[in-house]
Amino acid sequence: MTSKVSSFSRICSVSRQSRLNNKVRPVAGLVGQRALSIAARPLITSGATAGRRIVGVRYASNWPKVTSENPLGLDDPSLLIQKGLIDGKWVDTKSGKTFEVTDPASGKVLGTCPDQTVQDTKAAIDAAYKAFGTFKNTSPMQRQNWLSELHKLYMENINDITRLIVWENGKSWTDASVEANYAASFFSWFAAEALRTNGETIPCSVPGTRNLTIKQPIGVVALLCPWNFPAAMIARKLGPALAVGCTSVVKTPSETPFTTLAIVELARRAGVPDGVINVINTHENLQDVGNELCTNPLVHKVSFTGSTNVGKLLAKQCSSTLKKMSLELGGNAPLIVFDDAHIPTAVQGTIASKFRGSGQTCVCANRIYVQEGIYDKFSEALAEKVAQFKVGSGFDDGVTHGPLIHARQADKVDEHVKDAVSKGAKVLVGGKRGKGTEYIPTVLTDVTDECLISTEETFGPVAALFRFKTEEEVIERANNSEVGLAGYFFSEDVDRVFRVSEALETGMVGANTGMISQAVVPFGGVKESGYGREGGHQGTEEYTITKLIAVGARVKQ
Repeated sequence: MTSKVSSFSRICSVSRQSRLNNKVRPVAGLVGQRALSIAARPLITSGATAGRRIVGVRYASNWPKVTSENPLGLDDPSLLIQKGLIDGKWVDTKSGKTFEVTDPASGKVLGTCPDQTVQDTKAAIDAAYKAFGTFKNTSPMQRQNWLSELHKLYMENINDITRLIVWENGKSWTDASVEANYAASFFSWFAAEALRTNGETIPCSVPGTRNLTIKQPIGVVALLCPWNFPAAMIARKLGPALAVGCTSVVKTPSETPFTTLAIVELARRAGVPDGVINVINTHENLQDVGNELCTNPLVHKVSFTGSTNVGKLLAKQCSSTLKKMSLELGGNAPLIVFDDAHIPTAVQGTIASKFRGSGQTCVCANRIYVQEGIYDKFSEALAEKVAQFKVGSGFDDGVTHGPLIHARQADKVDEHVKDAVSKGAKVLVGGKRGKGTEYIPTVLTDVTDECLISTEETFGPVAALFRFKTEEEVIERANNSEVGLAGYFFSEDVDRVFRVSEALETGMVGANTGMISQAVVPFGGVKESGYGREGGHQGTEEYTITKLIAVGARVKQ
């Protein structure tokens, strides 16, 4: 008992001191859920560093020290970059046009970026193509060193990466810290992957001939990143490109460009040569820039994370030059809670899946099916937890969920909730808007398949609970979707774990967990959720070509 009290005292002491000097300090003693409640010190729940304490989580006020010279309060103000990058030079655009980047929590303008054009994009592609001529010949060890140094610099600046995520995306400090650490795991993983692009030797049926294959970088790649994970998505795409020897043109999301730009600057400081990474920022010229990246013959691969509709358009454009693509598109994830589930585990997993990033992820549970026998008990347990959430600015003390990225996103969430209520659903928690683009985390019961939320991805903090009777019924309903990215279920029946995992028509399944994303595993979907995989060794292979070399023997005279 004495040791526990002393541990608690040490944490409180650290917390009090951190209020005075506003610095991050390590927490001694408690970890996990109790430490989270005392000192906002959660564990990483996904990625290569799963189980470790999160670097960058602060224990008192998370508000940065903002000044006129340092408007975002970064430890390294030079990481706030408001330009594009072409051939190693930070540049504006000839038109002089810019677009504003705002804080979703307050509407405050954080800064501007050049609204770059097709001409800028062509220059970036040309620079990447020129750099590829030499970068493709660098050794795997050299590329590993660059990625390892990038990982080192990233971890040294992870508090600033976290701040940038909170500022421009709106996530809570804890949520942004989880993402920042998750992104770091990709640089670490792909640094090692640089040494694992192995070929093979294949027996040949022709006497005297020997077959072997080698892996080579595919060439210039276009990396089109979304706003909902501004650190993790660029890490997941840029990491394998650098590992295998590809050069890239990155198109930042106009809502959250600063996080990407800071990470690219760290890559430059790590020694990545000029022209290997180029960055285009755009808002008004988005469609024209996208078309150029998809049709320019010097680009050999496009990786896109975003909506299914946009993915289809890009695929059509890429078909003109038969580019290789990785498409990670929309989802409408089912989550199933069977009668034999362990309810606390199911509640925790549902929260992890549904409410991460205020519900703004493509793998969020969108349709939560609960079997009749435990429907009421599960609903009450989930609502009790969700009622404890606090919505507000990500820097405010105690905030668990930030605002939604756009007013139109909040409008869509509100539309789904009102539609469900009009068709008989009941609101247990939430069900209303907060300030600005905030939406109060919501639990709905008695939702039916006639509701919009059953067929459209909500992309917001709404847990919609549907009833079901049998396993056969719920599998049919879960698979009744044009998309198939992720699916989840909770059951303590071992046979059912494998049976349902195999039956769900999704690219990924979480069985008794709501967290499936890791750097070491393949991430991607089936049906209209896209194709290709990111993460794992499969993510490395997406950036390579396999070349056959057949070596013949000298003909005997």
